Amino acid sequence: MAETFDHGGGIRSVRVPIPDNPLGHTLVYVVDTDRGPVLIDTGWDDPDAWSVLAEGLRACGTEVSEIHGVVITHHHPDHHGLSGKVREASGAWVAMHAADTAIVRRTRETRPGRWFTYMTAKLTAAGAPEEHIAPLRDPDPRATALPGFSPALPDREIAPGELLDLPGRRLRAIWTPGHTPGHVCLHLDEEHPSRLPGHGRLFSGDHLLPEITPHIGLYEDPDDATVTDPLGDYLDSLERIGRLAPAEVLPAHQHVFTDGPARVRELLAHHEERLTGILGLLAAPLTPWQLAERMEWNRPWEQIPYGSRNIAVSEAEAHLRRLVKLGRAEAVPGSDPVTYVAV
Repeated sequence: MAETFDHGGGIRSVRVPIPDNPLGHTLVYVVDTDRGPVLIDTGWDDPDAWSVLAEGLRACGTEVSEIHGVVITHHHPDHHGLSGKVREASGAWVAMHAADTAIVRRTRETRPGRWFTYMTAKLTAAGAPEEHIAPLRDPDPRATALPGFSPALPDREIAPGELLDLPGRRLRAIWTPGHTPGHVCLHLDEEHPSRLPGHGRLFSGDHLLPEITPHIGLYEDPDDATVTDPLGDYLDSLERIGRLAPAEVLPAHQHVFTDGPARVRELLAHHEERLTGILGLLAAPLTPWQLAERMEWNRPWEQIPYGSRNIAVSEAEAHLRRLVKLGRAEAVPGSDPVTYVAV
């Protein structure tokens, strides 16, 4: 049975399940407009998720066929996965920031084998052991059929700072890169229906969550050698959202919460502590893989599943990039695989 909630002021949410994922669900928001309901995110492309979304929309007083538009906070499959099915059923437009649309386009045009080759090279360079890399050299054919390899191509571009085309509503996009290069938060610049103090309401996607920190890893692009700084992007974006001081935050996971600025301060402090801890680990040279093994996660390294280890290594690399940019760490010349040491 679909779980829905009425947030007041023509905003409702549906808890759409994510299969085999500890997050449990994506909160899909239904925004009433003068031209019909608009969704913020859609959930994972899975038959059960699709059924729950359809049932939830009916509980909210509408149908999939009546959806006017879909606004995507970022390209990840637990947010963008069902966008194509919604568009097919309703004729709705689908909007996304250009940086994430570029990732969707590249994913659609790139053979899955290219990604496995890229990941093999990337993990080798990070110092991963051969037993971890071996499965990528001969991947399970079922892995290439995952939803993330065939996402729907958006047909509208979200322009940061501008009001979206939602008649009767004032919804403004705020570009918040970090979790992905094109992640956006959406500021509903309207008085809170319960008159809570603050500036409107914020649909925060994965950028600002009440109890967990979003994954900040490297921006993956096999054809782009640009040295990006995702963690720096994320921290800068957090500070901008903190200054906005919304009355209420409506995230894509967990639950709605207030006092966004306090949560921003917690996250900024968390990442500063994490960077300081990593500097302590880098008293001796370490590869990104060795660093990830020694970092503190929500469980011991031995208990972290295969795929999650790849995510952990990417997060370790993002923190290394930040430290190198700040001049607090550096690569050891001539090391192969590359090792890093505190300065």
